[in-house]
Amino acid sequence: MAKEVKTNAMRFLEKNRIPYEERTYECDEFIDGITVADALGQPLDETFKTLVAHGKSGSYYCFLIPVDKELDLKKAAKSVGEKSVELLHVKDLTAVTGYVRGGCTPIGMKKQFMTVVNDTAEALESFYISGGKIGVQIKVSPRSLVEAIRGRFEDILM
Repeated sequence: MAKEVKTNAMRFLEKNRIPYEERTYECDEFIDGITVADALGQPLDETFKTLVAHGKSGSYYCFLIPVDKELDLKKAAKSVGEKSVELLHVKDLTAVTGYVRGGCTPIGMKKQFMTVVNDTAEALESFYISGGKIGVQIKVSPRSLVEAIRGRFEDILM
């Protein structure tokens, strides 16, 4: 019998006693969040992608938004107290976060960055985020997650 492989994200949730549900899909390389949501039968407005950005100050930030929406960089910058933010280049993602594109999640990174979750998630009982590696999604309470990572909810969509 194969040993169940836990990701850093799962270990973080278990350590903080946050219930979650793991969902897996077959995939060897990056596919976009809409395709993942469709494959797993997850509503697009309940499936969130993690975007990593850096500000003029040099600090890094995580922004979680529905997979079918776009991040408003001005609102995102304002939400973290920066004049402006730029999305991190894909080539830098693993070095900064420890995660690969398609497996990036706001929990269990090399360092916990300030995280802002779009405010539409606040009203949801649960939502889906990456589980920390390609092929894994986690269903978790947005409020429990935000509390555990000391994040916040704000409108950051275009």
